[in-house]
Amino acid sequence: MPATAPAAEREARREIVAHLVRFSGELRRLGVPVGLRDEIDAAGALRFVDIGDPREVRLALRTALKIPYRWWTDFDLLFDRLWRRAASPDAAYDRGDRPPRTRWRGDEHSEPPIMRIRRQLDASLAGQDQDTDAAETEGERPGYSPRALLRHKNFDECTREDLAEMERLLAQLASRIATRRSRRMVPAPRGAVVDMRRSFRRSLACGGEFMELARRARAVEWPHLVVLCDTSGSMDAYSRFLLTFVLSLRRITGRVESFAFNTSLTRLTPWITTGNIPATLERLARNVEDWSGGTRIGECLLAFADDYLRETVSADTTVLILSDGLDRGDIESLETALLTIRRRARRVLWLNPLMGDPRYRPEAKGMKAALPHVDRLVSAHNAESLEAVLPMLTA
Repeated sequence: MPATAPAAEREARREIVAHLVRFSGELRRLGVPVGLRDEIDAAGALRFVDIGDPREVRLALRTALKIPYRWWTDFDLLFDRLWRRAASPDAAYDRGDRPPRTRWRGDEHSEPPIMRIRRQLDASLAGQDQDTDAAETEGERPGYSPRALLRHKNFDECTREDLAEMERLLAQLASRIATRRSRRMVPAPRGAVVDMRRSFRRSLACGGEFMELARRARAVEWPHLVVLCDTSGSMDAYSRFLLTFVLSLRRITGRVESFAFNTSLTRLTPWITTGNIPATLERLARNVEDWSGGTRIGECLLAFADDYLRETVSADTTVLILSDGLDRGDIESLETALLTIRRRARRVLWLNPLMGDPRYRPEAKGMKAALPHVDRLVSAHNAESLEAVLPMLTA
């Protein structure tokens, strides 16, 4: 194979990635929940399909990007416009129908994007692409979106312009826990497993005829969470984003009890609605006593253990403590409270935003006292670190 072939193949693959990034960006502008990891999955899926077959590409992208059923029509219309470039995108096929095998109807000097990429790949494999510069450096066309940078950005470095996009990103991360399936089977209209017992019962209403088979599917796991968020002054740069993540979790699962603590403990659950997150955060900041003030972690956790533990925590509950561990209160109270919580909960996770600094060591008195009584001490300094916490919630 000529030396120019690998360079040509790299150029074709960069073309695919760049086009996929533009396509995913347009989907997000329509409101379709597509994340960076979904884009990576889609880029990998395109390696295993015929890039010259629009139907295969459409099905691969719709599957790998995890497009919800209610967005299929918008996805198909956008696919026709950006990938197939059909002359009449508004005449797209109905939801669930097989796409029409329309021919390219562009001008005579143009070609569909899929065919151009396929031609480049074929030329690279055949060694016919002599115009590609073999010395061309990679990375001229970035294969990522601005959201990828935001995932790695520390919460204390985010500006006001980042807030709205970060809220959307955190809400999208929280939605991933709704895709985890348990081993338990439940009735489902389109389940993969036939429920024979229910099918026989249904047939009795039709004289013993099987008019429709009852089906079952694996249930979606909804974790039971109790969150205690430190709203003291030392956590001021992080508490807004962490509470945004908590509110997004509650919107997805509904099984989230939320508390704020600083110098006293406040139950947030009665004040939380599933509506506007920024407005909810402002309401919490106005009503929580001593917001951005001092902190007494031990006394607050002990108050939680005495007043709310039996009501909110059971054997299937994961307790999340969001704090930097900088405690000015009684260390003995902290140890007693954590020991009591740990005995009743399924697991206790301590999310510390200071863990994002590689130089950090949990040497503060409060954090050192807490370590023996928590299952995991994990970072919570950016969206990527919160993404790593999600598997721990449903493990």
